[in-house]
Amino acid sequence: MPGEKQAEGAIVESFNESTENEEKEVELEEKGDHSIFSVKSLLWHGGSVYDAWFSCASNQVAQVLLTLPYSFSQMGMLSGIILQIFYGVLGSWTAYLISVLYIEYRSRKEKENFSFKNHVIQWFEVLDGLLGPYWKAIGLAFNCTFLLFGSVIQLIACASNIYYINDKLDKRTWTYIFGACCATTVFIPSFHNYRIWSFLGLAMTTYTAWYLTIASLVHGQTEGVTHQGPTKLVLYFTGATNILYTFGGHAVTVEIMHAMWKPQKFKSIYLLATLYVFTLTIPSATSVYWAFGDQLLDHSNAFSLLPHSAWRDAAVILMLIHQFITFGFACTPLYFVWEKVVGMHDTKSICLRAVCRLPVVIPIWFLAIIFPFFGPINSAVGSLLVSFTVYIIPALAHMFTYKSASARKNAAEKPPFFLPSWTAVYALNTFTIIWVLVIGFGLGGWASMANFIKQVDTFGLFAKCYQCPPSPSSVHY
Repeated sequence: MPGEKQAEGAIVESFNESTENEEKEVELEEKGDHSIFSVKSLLWHGGSVYDAWFSCASNQVAQVLLTLPYSFSQMGMLSGIILQIFYGVLGSWTAYLISVLYIEYRSRKEKENFSFKNHVIQWFEVLDGLLGPYWKAIGLAFNCTFLLFGSVIQLIACASNIYYINDKLDKRTWTYIFGACCATTVFIPSFHNYRIWSFLGLAMTTYTAWYLTIASLVHGQTEGVTHQGPTKLVLYFTGATNILYTFGGHAVTVEIMHAMWKPQKFKSIYLLATLYVFTLTIPSATSVYWAFGDQLLDHSNAFSLLPHSAWRDAAVILMLIHQFITFGFACTPLYFVWEKVVGMHDTKSICLRAVCRLPVVIPIWFLAIIFPFFGPINSAVGSLLVSFTVYIIPALAHMFTYKSASARKNAAEKPPFFLPSWTAVYALNTFTIIWVLVIGFGLGGWASMANFIKQVDTFGLFAKCYQCPPSPSSVHY
């Protein structure tokens, strides 16, 4: 036993020393600045616990804020609130599992004197190092596909939102424009460099959430408003999978942790970020659904029902900027993967890396034009991709990593204080896998795909202006 404790202590000590050395290197790089509050340090070099919190909170809730009232109309207010809390807590648990596996992987590699100075660790590499190449392939496939469609959703949301300020151009044209704008994220090297963007993004989302809340309450209930949801199982589970998607934003957890100076402090950050997100999503979705009720079934974007005003225009503009930031969050891990494939990941030139990254944006742009179904696409991605990427695979990977008694004894991170035994951890992981597999992927997949196919049948692929009101010229008298 003393030998095991010494070995465990050596692993953790080695990991701590490594991260402390990286932090010192960053400090030395900035030593030449005239002030510790230099613009470069303030805006560009993020890596603290606070930076990670802002990144998690900002990335977790973006355009989905506008579709949650739509989900409430599908499943009812009570179910909407309960499932937000449930999936928020469940998502925080699997984010914790991802952080534990990252620390385990990095601790083992540091023990082998492996340096990550010019290398960003990613989720599929963690799976490869801990469980082998088959897990790597599965993790890479699901994670990249989810992040690809996550980026697609941000582009679709940009076009959907700007249309409510300027409807002279159709949504497809706006998608072309914002695709070009979002392509500029290729110049942001890593998550270290999202410091100011994460802060601004969360501030913008906070404004939008409280605008939706206050504007709905001031507007009051529309005449003859009804709240009949849920009326159909297909609608109920479509709404539920959108909420599953909402709290499944931790596909970039490993990259955010790697950008931290002390990654071992990440464990509770995602939960704290989720608690703040609850203060945005629950009041706004509840208020909008209370005011407009079942009208939301045909209006997946909450902006479409609120009266035009300067306050709404400000919210739209702020959400557009935030969606640009979230696009970068979702795309940056894809940029890293592509850099590693073509052998450019260690290149220090930002311009060369930017040119290398551009091919990643092209399929995202194309898919956003093919499937412009703002709202329904969230549920489809939630059920088919998020369910595995950030719920089932992390829980399974954690169970397989620590299946042997020796692995559990030498674990870099022991079970948390609220689940002090490995049995309890395995029980919670098993529950997570079964619930998400049956409810999220099974029933949610059936419902969301049925709704998605309905949108394709109604509007067609490459829809020019999804859910746009008919123009005066198209109305025949």
